[in-house]
Amino acid sequence: MATPVNTTDRLKHLRELMASAKYNINAYVVPSEDAHQSEYVAACDERRAFISGFNGSAGCAIVTMDKAAMFTDGRYFLQARQQMDDNWTLMKRGIPGVPSPQDYLAEHLPEGTRVGIDPTLMTATEANELKEKLQARGNGDLVAIEDNLVDIVWGKDRPERPKNTVFIHDIKYAGESHDSKVARVREFIEKENASGLVVSALDEIAWLFNLRGTDIDFNPVFFAYAVVTRDKVTLYIDEAKLTDAVRSHLSGVVVCPYHEIFGELNTLSSSLVETKSHLLVSSSTSFALVQALGTDNVKMSKSPITHLKAIKNAAELEGMRQCHIRDGAALANYFGWLENELLNKDGNLRLSEVDVADKLEELRREQEHCVGLSFSTISSVGANGAIIHYSPQRGSDALLDITKMYLCDSGGQYLDGTTDVTRTYHFGEPTAWERECFTRVLKGHIALDRAVFPNGTSGFALDPLARMPLWELGLDYRHGTGHGVGSFLNVHEGPQGVSMRKTIIDAGFNAGMTITNEPGYYEDGNFGIRIENTCLVVKADTKFDYTGGSGYLKFEPVTMVPIQKKLISSELFTDVERKWLNDYHQEVWRKVSPRLEKGSLGYEWLKRETSPM
Repeated sequence: MATPVNTTDRLKHLRELMASAKYNINAYVVPSEDAHQSEYVAACDERRAFISGFNGSAGCAIVTMDKAAMFTDGRYFLQARQQMDDNWTLMKRGIPGVPSPQDYLAEHLPEGTRVGIDPTLMTATEANELKEKLQARGNGDLVAIEDNLVDIVWGKDRPERPKNTVFIHDIKYAGESHDSKVARVREFIEKENASGLVVSALDEIAWLFNLRGTDIDFNPVFFAYAVVTRDKVTLYIDEAKLTDAVRSHLSGVVVCPYHEIFGELNTLSSSLVETKSHLLVSSSTSFALVQALGTDNVKMSKSPITHLKAIKNAAELEGMRQCHIRDGAALANYFGWLENELLNKDGNLRLSEVDVADKLEELRREQEHCVGLSFSTISSVGANGAIIHYSPQRGSDALLDITKMYLCDSGGQYLDGTTDVTRTYHFGEPTAWERECFTRVLKGHIALDRAVFPNGTSGFALDPLARMPLWELGLDYRHGTGHGVGSFLNVHEGPQGVSMRKTIIDAGFNAGMTITNEPGYYEDGNFGIRIENTCLVVKADTKFDYTGGSGYLKFEPVTMVPIQKKLISSELFTDVERKWLNDYHQEVWRKVSPRLEKGSLGYEWLKRETSPM
């Protein structure tokens, strides 16, 4: 059980700043994201975690003079409740009656409330919507504050901003030169009759320039901005990050200091007014960047890079297949080792969640081209498995227990791809109820995997396939069923997804995309179940084509890790599902076994676990 962080003094200091004549605000918003709207942030940008104690990847803190509210989604209800002290009220987003952060500020606080924000941390779209809601109620206002108040409270203890050098992502893995990528972006700019495009998302910048970095744990990105116009490309980055090789790689690209983008956009705004032109910005562009340009000089548009990056080329697709085979070998060695430790070497109630997670990382790093993890391993026993994005901490982590379920969600970063896989195992004798729940999750996983659907179908339409076996019992899970995966980039990638969220309705699937298939079920206080494969979206051969030529698609699972047969209730399993499992296991054995030492624990474990059901 996590120990809550005492935030009393931190909140007291923050409220003193809020009440001061210099800032004079009644409420302050502390989002999770950094200036680039990153899901995972560097230690120096973990402001919401510092002020609240809650360190999940999604959440928004709102502090008033007498309240502190944390808004987060169902993945983090349990974790947030454990990590926050009594100063905080947990606002469970998605639960009926719980307002959004914007509605809370506009409708639940007194009229005339002055809401302070750091304009670099909130998108222009969100800021404008909030401003309109505040003003609609009367004389409320949104106040953009250049100083970040949490940083002031944090003081000298705040970690320094990373200054790591960037490195070239080899063309044999990228599959396309950065000059070619820039040319494709310019085609979009011309089509939109715009002067250029502002790029602020870190994974988009890394993809565009075929560069990678280490500024954020688990995500091979670096801090930078970029502006692409019809005749110029500018990269805003701390020049100390650039080696001679990278400078040569960036031949033809103008390099400017990182923070200079705000002044240059402000200068550029005058010429945009004169030529009656505009720059394209995405909906995730910060309020500060749009303010620098001037609202009338920008056109909100979906970033073309988001979609270009999502469609993997042949080199990237093959890289994803190959890195998942190596990843499967690491996991076979891991589960073979773990089973032997628990059952034969007195590891039961001795090894902790962190102990075994460290062993998995060690085995993963032995694989060719592995450069690290793609996120912090979710190694969870029993009740901890019900904390959807649980992150074990040494000292407070649980001991492995063969009488309880074990959920392991992990991934690796490889030069040729990114992996994300979840397996749930039981090393003792599961109960009938655990087996039924597991089987229903697996039935949903198989239903989604077997889907054939028209090109352009959204994951919103496919999501019920994975939930139906649980819905039949009145059960469900509070997270999306799938997300895109980057190619040696962020483990969470859009625009595609499989979810009940309406925001993905317009993000249809196309061949070349990646997606995870990860239904689950979580019983608070008892166990968690999730079965996750990473898949490629590929063309499906159908007897007919009712689409008129656009064709049909299906999923190709590239994760190569067995699914535990012992946890399956055979009476709930159909012949079709049994055939799917046997076929999948046969492929896992064929691809992974040659990478294992014959007779080793991993080899023998894989041989048994992939045997026909």
